[in-house]
Amino acid sequence: MPKAKAAPEETRTRDADRSQQTILLAARDEFAQYGLAGARVDRVAERAGLNKRLIYYYFSSKDELFLAVLEAAYADIRAAEQQLHLADMPPAQAIRRLTEFTWEYYLAHPEFLTLLNSENLEHGRHLENSTRARKTNLPLIETLAEILERGRREGVFRGGIDAMQLYVSIAGMAYFYLNNKHTLSAIFGRDLMTPKALQERLSHMSDVILGYVLRN
Repeated sequence: MPKAKAAPEETRTRDADRSQQTILLAARDEFAQYGLAGARVDRVAERAGLNKRLIYYYFSSKDELFLAVLEAAYADIRAAEQQLHLADMPPAQAIRRLTEFTWEYYLAHPEFLTLLNSENLEHGRHLENSTRARKTNLPLIETLAEILERGRREGVFRGGIDAMQLYVSIAGMAYFYLNNKHTLSAIFGRDLMTPKALQERLSHMSDVILGYVLRN
């Protein structure tokens, strides 16, 4: 039986989605390499293999394009976290796995860190009014709060732990190390990016975080 042809409107929607995704991937690489100030829409168009006018059709300015890239970057990491099914794990295992995942994701996606660096140089002005970014990130903190409460009820975790502060500590320990790997390696005279050094760092992070949350 011949396959039914997609309706013209459906085809246009699919093509538009594909074009926007291609633009966002190209823009992500451009912003990660050059930062917001150094990025050029002309180069995004070249990377995407699309006309620059089409980029401005979907994204009215470079700032709007940068925000879309940031929102997509947060959506990607949060979607990957959801695949961990942390709520189904014992509390201590869930906290350890989130710590490991955060470290591993940052290692695998250095562009995520450079995008955050660019937005921090902008004092967060793109994200501050992004309802999408807040909605994307809130479920993680809610899940983490539920895990902490479950651990407290089971007598595994101590009480009074702020979920957002805990996540900032997990992310911060990974972010600072990787974001400053060159200067830290230089001043301490050690290559902090060898496989051994990276494993030592992850073990340290896990021990620190679990040492904080576990009940004595």
